[in-house]
Amino acid sequence: MKKISFIFGTRPEAVKLAPIILALREEGTLQAHVCVTAQHRQMLDQVLRVFGIVPDVDLDLMRPNQTLGELTSRAIAAVDGYLADYQPDMILVQGDTTTVFCASLCGFYRRVPVGHVEAGLRTWNKWAPFPEEINRVLTTRVADYHFAPTAWSRDNLLREQVPSDSIYVTGNTVIDALLLAVEKIRRSRPAIAGLPPELLENDTPMVLITGHRRESFGEGFESICRAIATLAQRYPAVSFVYPVHMNPNVREPVYRSLGKIANVHLIEPQEYLPFVALMERATVILTDSGGVQEEAPALGKPVLVMRQTTERPEAVESGAAKLVGTDTNRIVEAVSSLLDKPAQRRIAGGSPYGDGHAAQRIVEVCKKVLGDPR
Repeated sequence: MKKISFIFGTRPEAVKLAPIILALREEGTLQAHVCVTAQHRQMLDQVLRVFGIVPDVDLDLMRPNQTLGELTSRAIAAVDGYLADYQPDMILVQGDTTTVFCASLCGFYRRVPVGHVEAGLRTWNKWAPFPEEINRVLTTRVADYHFAPTAWSRDNLLREQVPSDSIYVTGNTVIDALLLAVEKIRRSRPAIAGLPPELLENDTPMVLITGHRRESFGEGFESICRAIATLAQRYPAVSFVYPVHMNPNVREPVYRSLGKIANVHLIEPQEYLPFVALMERATVILTDSGGVQEEAPALGKPVLVMRQTTERPEAVESGAAKLVGTDTNRIVEAVSSLLDKPAQRRIAGGSPYGDGHAAQRIVEVCKKVLGDPR
């Protein structure tokens, strides 16, 4: 049986690769082998538990306060050793993390075909997002199969002279994972530590906030915090819920600026299912996350993106998302508009990112290129 190695290390990668792993295991025609770098240890493990995936190999590379250079050097050495031992027929990676770039480079060195899930996202600015833009651009150069989530992503790849017969428009597997998660939480609502139970049960307005981008460290996060503090004072009946990323560059300004405001709820980073429950409950979502930009429209939630540019313009073009950057006044104005005018919160046309069948499309391509044993 032909073997496919899934190599990943962060929560978003796990969320978006899980539907493919589960689909392959259900079919049984190709062997799915899971190798994790644990670039984000705790958040990765949470997602694996949700989907019932146990890694076959755990490289456990995470270190406190690691630099990108340190992580990259350890990841290349560890993944290269894994590939030498396991000798897969294909590698699948997802997205734009350091793990993705290192795994793809190692696959190239070992002459193992690389499939890139969520290929073709671009901002054409190597510093934003940092380091993700360069990770995905370099991954494109060494990948053999490009699973583009949308036609826009495909066109980006064609513009970079990627052969058209190596590009497959599949939709985004994040929608596959989201639909699975929604089924689970509707059967059993997860508890969320740090939030009053009535907040999850009533229909009073709630703004959900996430933020973690490196390019916003420093003044960017100070500006974001000023905006949230201003909004909390302006709208005392609105709850502002912020699962705070573990990075100290995020936690320090957030807790210092917002920790004593009554209607701002600072909670720990949430496991995948509780976070999906929060998105379902939210009135407005304020984020710099790529995955949330994709998930929110599928849930019918308006999303304000705290970045200057996005590699996911489909949601912006459809009206489901709006770029607001990290400027205090722009954030306050955009959130206020959505809170004051409910009609502006309506999302028309559904999700531009897929129909929940992306994983099966990717499996079919893998079977085709590796030879379907049936």
